[in-house]
Amino acid sequence: MSKGTILIVDDEISNIEIMNAVLEEDYEVCFATSGREALEVVKTAQPDLVLLDVLMPGIDGFEVCRRLKADPLLTDIPVIFTTGLGDTEDEMRGLSLGAIDYVTKPVQPAILRRRVGNHVELKRLRDQLATMAVTDALTGLSNRRHLERSLDLEAARLARTGDWLSVVMLDIDFFKQFNDTYGHPAGDRCIMMVAAALVRAVKRATDLPARYGGEEFACILPGLDAAGAEMVANDIRLQIQSLNIPHEGSQVSPYITVSIGVASARCTPQAASDRWIAEADRQLYVSKQRGRDRISVTQFDHEAVRRRA
Repeated sequence: MSKGTILIVDDEISNIEIMNAVLEEDYEVCFATSGREALEVVKTAQPDLVLLDVLMPGIDGFEVCRRLKADPLLTDIPVIFTTGLGDTEDEMRGLSLGAIDYVTKPVQPAILRRRVGNHVELKRLRDQLATMAVTDALTGLSNRRHLERSLDLEAARLARTGDWLSVVMLDIDFFKQFNDTYGHPAGDRCIMMVAAALVRAVKRATDLPARYGGEEFACILPGLDAAGAEMVANDIRLQIQSLNIPHEGSQVSPYITVSIGVASARCTPQAASDRWIAEADRQLYVSKQRGRDRISVTQFDHEAVRRRA
């Protein structure tokens, strides 16, 4: 297991040195000497825990904690206040802002080590549960919940620049017949092999392949227009064809095939992210209607979609 990362924030270098000496053997330690610097470091270091001084010039610890908890990307990082203040009111204020603990200075090494260790372990457990909640148990891909949440974030992010966003949806052809012919254990193995082929075809770090449900999969392709997304869809189709999984129940091929729908549009602030899913699903239906084992693509306009709806 890799070492956790601790961010120590204190305007007194001597305090940082003391806490670093206590923790450096068990953790990667980074530090900041002001509230403003802490807000910058935390974004790049993504620490597992922040040890945060209250009394600092400029932005104090309370304000740093408030900003961390207001940021969706940083809110889950636990904060322990470290301060010489012994006032119960200050302690209550810190806890009400979202801090998980309070340590008074001068710190007691054994107590600091134990409290940091407990909270880092709790964060690891929470992270594992969060990962499980957005991961498909059979394939290890993202699940539908994660895909839809990521689609919301990508659509909002790309709307700032009006960039392209594409969604690919695919369905294993005649999968019910596959299960009827070979049995559900073989069906599960087939789904896992298709998932692995999907990962091989979707190569960019920004792309997100997911199991949408049953034998249906989806991919988010940020920054790709219809032409680029169709190329990815074709790679997916070829990767799955190359598996050569026998399928006697198929009406289009002796092997497993997929039908694919692709939807692409420029992002706008008013665009609803579920439109990409709806349009890609519509194209998936077109592929099935046209005989399956094929790709159908649309490059849609949000205004036209709203008028149609």
